[in-house]
Amino acid sequence: MAVIHPLHEMMEHRRNGEKAGIPSYCSANKYVLEAALERAKASNRPVLIEATANQVNQFGGYTGMRPKDFKGLVSGMAKEMGVDESLLILAGDHLGPLTWSDEPEAEAMKKAEDLVREFVEAGFTKIHLDTSMKLGDDSKTEMLATEVIARRGVRLYQACMDSYEKLKKADPDAMRPVFIIGSEVPVPGGAQEAEEGISVTRPEDFRDTVDTYKRVFEEEGVKDAWKDIIAVVVQPGVEFGDAQVFYYDRKNAKELCDSLKDYPEIVFEGHSTDYQSRKCLRQMVEDGIAILKVGPALTFGLREALFALSRVEEELIPEEKRAHFEDVLINAMLEEPKNWQKHYHGSEDEIAFARKYSYSDRCRYYIGDEKVQEAIDRLIENLSGVEIPMNIIHQYLPKQYDKIVSGELSKTPLAMIKDGVAQYMEDYEYAAY
Repeated sequence: MAVIHPLHEMMEHRRNGEKAGIPSYCSANKYVLEAALERAKASNRPVLIEATANQVNQFGGYTGMRPKDFKGLVSGMAKEMGVDESLLILAGDHLGPLTWSDEPEAEAMKKAEDLVREFVEAGFTKIHLDTSMKLGDDSKTEMLATEVIARRGVRLYQACMDSYEKLKKADPDAMRPVFIIGSEVPVPGGAQEAEEGISVTRPEDFRDTVDTYKRVFEEEGVKDAWKDIIAVVVQPGVEFGDAQVFYYDRKNAKELCDSLKDYPEIVFEGHSTDYQSRKCLRQMVEDGIAILKVGPALTFGLREALFALSRVEEELIPEEKRAHFEDVLINAMLEEPKNWQKHYHGSEDEIAFARKYSYSDRCRYYIGDEKVQEAIDRLIENLSGVEIPMNIIHQYLPKQYDKIVSGELSKTPLAMIKDGVAQYMEDYEYAAY
C-alpha cells in the first residue's frame, strides 16, 4: 500500500485549522544540501529539496546531472549522514518545455514529456508542471491562452502518471506524486532586473487557471486527477532584484488569499520568497501561501559566511598561505561570464559590486568550480589549524558567535559555513512549523 505523501498530511493539518507549511529548498550546492539534511535529521521533519528543469534534466542541465543522478546525490548524502530516507521529498520545479521554448510545440512538448517521465521514474514526488511559456510556433503578438497552458499541462500530467504506474509495478509502495500548476513568476533563477512594482495575481486569473484545468482534466478522461493537485503557483507580491527586495504585504494580497477559501483542497506555492523577513514568511503561511520556495538566499548566506571567514583568515593567517577565496571566486566569474552577464547592469564598478553582493547571487553557479572549491578547502584547512579568538568571530560572524556561546554550534570553520545557510532556513522553519 502506497504511503501517504507528507504534503497531503500538511494539507490535512491546514484543513484542521492548524498552521502548517513547508519550505522548499532549491539548490544543488553540497553545503546547502548538507545543512538541509542536518536540520531534517535533528527535527525529524520532512525536507523538501527541489531541482529545476534548467539545473537537472535528461540532457544533464547546467549541473551535468539527470534526475536519477540528483536523486543519487541527495540520497547518498542522506545515507552517509544517517538521515532517514523517508524524510526526503524530492521535487522537480518548472518542469515543462521552458528549456526548449524556441522550438515548435511538437518538438518542445516531446522533450518536456521525456523530462517529466525521467523525474517521476527517478522517484521525485512533487512535480511543478509549468507550460506557461510560448513555444516556437505560438503567436508572437497574442497572449498564451489559459486553455493552451492547461492542455499542455494535462498532457504532461498524463505522461507523469504513465511513468508512475510503471514505477509501481517495480515498487508497489512507490509514493504517488503530487502536482503544482501555474507559473505567475519569473523564469527559474529570479528576475533579471528589479521591477518598478510587483503585480499580485488577480483572483479571477487564479480561478480561471483552476477552473480550466478541472475542465480539461475531465475532457481528457482524468477527472480524478484534480485530487493530485495540491497547489497553484501565484504571485503574492514578493520578489527580489539585483539590490532590492519586495516584501510581502498581506493587505495587497488579501483579495487573492481570500479567493483560496473556495478551494480548500489546495494551497498557494510562493516562488522567489528569498530574503523575506521572518514575519512576512509566517504571514504568508497563515494566508495560504504554504509552500515557500527559496534558493538564491541560501547560497547568498553561504557566500556571506565564506567572505566573513576570509576576513578572519586575513587577521590570523600569513598572506602567502591564505586561500584568497574572494579573488578566486571573482576570477572564475570573469573567466566564464555567461552565468551573470545578462543579469547585472550599470557601470563597471556597479557590475563588480553586483558580482559579489547581488541578491540574485549569480556567484552560486561558480561555487562548484574546481579552483573555487580548492580555495574553500584551503580556507577551511587554514582556519582549522589555528585557534580562532571569539572576539573576531563576534566581529565578522555575530550570529554564529551567539550560537557558539550558547552551545548550539561548534567553533569550526565548516560548522560556521553551513550555519551561514542555516540562518536563512531558520526563518522558513519559524514560518512553516
